[in-house]
Amino acid sequence: MKSWLKGIIPPLVTPFDEHGKIDEAALAAEVEFQISCGAKALCVGGSTGEGAGLKAEEVFDLCSMCVKHVRDRVPVIGGVISDTTDEAIELGLAAKKARVKALQITPPHYVFRPGPTELVSFYSRIKEATGLPIILYNVIPWAQVSSDAIGLLLDAGAIDAVKQSGSNMHLIADLLYRFGKKAPILSAVDDLLYPSFVLGAPGAVAAIVTVLPKESVALYEAVQRGDQAEALKMHHKLLLVWRALEGETGFPGRVKYAIALQGRSAGLPRHPQRAANEEDRAVVRKALQEAGIPANPAN
Repeated sequence: MKSWLKGIIPPLVTPFDEHGKIDEAALAAEVEFQISCGAKALCVGGSTGEGAGLKAEEVFDLCSMCVKHVRDRVPVIGGVISDTTDEAIELGLAAKKARVKALQITPPHYVFRPGPTELVSFYSRIKEATGLPIILYNVIPWAQVSSDAIGLLLDAGAIDAVKQSGSNMHLIADLLYRFGKKAPILSAVDDLLYPSFVLGAPGAVAAIVTVLPKESVALYEAVQRGDQAEALKMHHKLLLVWRALEGETGFPGRVKYAIALQGRSAGLPRHPQRAANEEDRAVVRKALQEAGIPANPAN
C-alpha cells in the first residue's frame, strides 16, 4: 500500500450525458490526459465524481471503464459513499469485481454519528468482505473522524490509509505527526496542498488536482526537490482557481466547466446538480485567466 499510494492522485469527474448515463468516451479521454500529466493513481466515484447515489451496478460500470482504459498503467481506487455497512459492502464488492486496487470509503454520516467502536466495526466488516485495502475518506464536516478514533482504526487494521479532507488542516497536521510513519496520510485540503506536502503528506487526492493536474504535479515535485519558489508559484495558481470552484452549491458544475474550458470533455452534472450558470462561468473564466491557465474563450 505505502509503495504506490503517493503523489498526485486525481479523483476523476464522472462525465454524465444528457440522460444521466456515463459517457465512456469522455471518461477514457480524461484517463489518458491525467496519466499523461503524471498521475500516480486514479480515483473514481468520490465526491468530485458525484459518487453519492451511484447504484452498485453503476459503481461497477464506472470502475470497469476506468480500469479498462487505464490498462494497468496506474492503480485505480473505487469510491464508496454510504451510510450502512450492508450498502458499503455491496458497493465495495461491485468495485472489487471491476478490479480496483483499493477502496476509498466515507464514514456513515446521515444525521447520527457512529462512535469509535462502531467505526472500527464498520470498516473492519467492509475490509473482511472485500479483501481490499481501505482508505478512510474523512470528508464529512459534521462527522469528522477524530485523530484518536483514526488511531483505533489503524491499530485494528480496519483501514490502511487516510484521505483527510473537510478543510481541516489542523487534523491533517495531527495525523501526519501521530501516524505519518505508520500509514499514508493523503491531503484533500485543496487550497493547502503546499503546506500539506511540506508537513509530510505523501500525496493528494483532491478536486483541484483533477482540474489542474499539470500544476499539481509541478507543485508536488517542487516540494520534493526543495524548490520552494516554484512550489509557491504553483500554490498561487491552484489557490486562485480553487476559490472560483469551492462552495456548497453548484460545485460539480463549476468543476466540470473549468475542465471544459481547458478543452477536455467533462460531461454534465447529474440531476439535481446543475451545470455552471453564467455567473459561475464568469467567475471560473476570470480565475483561469488570472492564474495563467490556457483556456478556450469560446466555451
